[in-house]
Amino acid sequence: MNDINIGRGKIKIGQNVIILFALAALVFVFFLLNPNFIDKYNLVSMAQSLAPYAVLGLGVTFVIATGGIDLSIGTVCIASAVIAGKMYTSGILGDNLWLTIPIMIAIGTLFGILNGFLVARLSMPAFIATLGTMMLSRGLSALIVSDPNIFFPNGTWFNRTFSNNNGVPTGLFWIAGFTLVCMYLMYKNKTGRYILSIGSNEEATRLSGINTARYKMTAYTLSGLGAGVAAIFWASAFPTVAAATGNGMELDAIAGVYIGGTSAAGGVASVSGSVIGAALLVVIRNGLNMILANFELNLNSTYVTYVLTGIIVVVAVLMDVIKTSKGKRVRVRKRK
Repeated sequence: MNDINIGRGKIKIGQNVIILFALAALVFVFFLLNPNFIDKYNLVSMAQSLAPYAVLGLGVTFVIATGGIDLSIGTVCIASAVIAGKMYTSGILGDNLWLTIPIMIAIGTLFGILNGFLVARLSMPAFIATLGTMMLSRGLSALIVSDPNIFFPNGTWFNRTFSNNNGVPTGLFWIAGFTLVCMYLMYKNKTGRYILSIGSNEEATRLSGINTARYKMTAYTLSGLGAGVAAIFWASAFPTVAAATGNGMELDAIAGVYIGGTSAAGGVASVSGSVIGAALLVVIRNGLNMILANFELNLNSTYVTYVLTGIIVVVAVLMDVIKTSKGKRVRVRKRK
């Protein structure tokens, strides 16, 4: 598989092509088994489901590129939505639905800053720090909101702008724009170059005079920002948002990032691959739901999806490990 250099970053073109072929093959198979899979309404439904997961994946790609992890993005996404929604439904924001947007973004960003502070400044293990903020965001939002469900208005400019405008999945346009912005940050901006450098060798990066703590904090802040933005797409696509939920969303988003070619060890990131990986998981989930229902199989599609996702993630990470090991052996031979 060939990589292409952009700035000092790398896009794993080969793996992206493989995933695209796999995505196309899955769509074709699901279509053969159930022609309704490519029905307009089902495609729009999948696009609506894709938007929040793709944005979560784009944000957490920066963290994974440093060699870290962020387990809080799922609960932070839902917490951002329910807190902003509660402020709107309780009348605090009046009739200004648009004010929920900066509030969701601000809440997500604040949690990202907190994660960055714990990991970069206090040197806490990323797994432990973000596990703690995952539980914190879930419990805190439930206490603040107190209602089991928050209802965003349906059929408004909010839904049309971020989710579905008369059958046009507007969320896809936003994803395309965010992907380009993230690609610029990762590959053409010093922020991304330093983040990738930290993932490759943090100590060497620090000794070269780069403030590694600052850029690790930036990575976690971007991840939190992504969770806040994802909340907008979630609330616009699914107007009924259940409080104290979100567990599992982060795993789907992170799985999509790994499948897309971002190295679990850090140092190599594929921004576009994160979106493709998220799309692959959405197609698998939706396709299995339709196929199992169509053939009346007594299987839970959610659990079947977990099995397939687990296998795909393990294979994707294993491919990365094998490639990294081969690269190290080649470098050692050259030195000899």
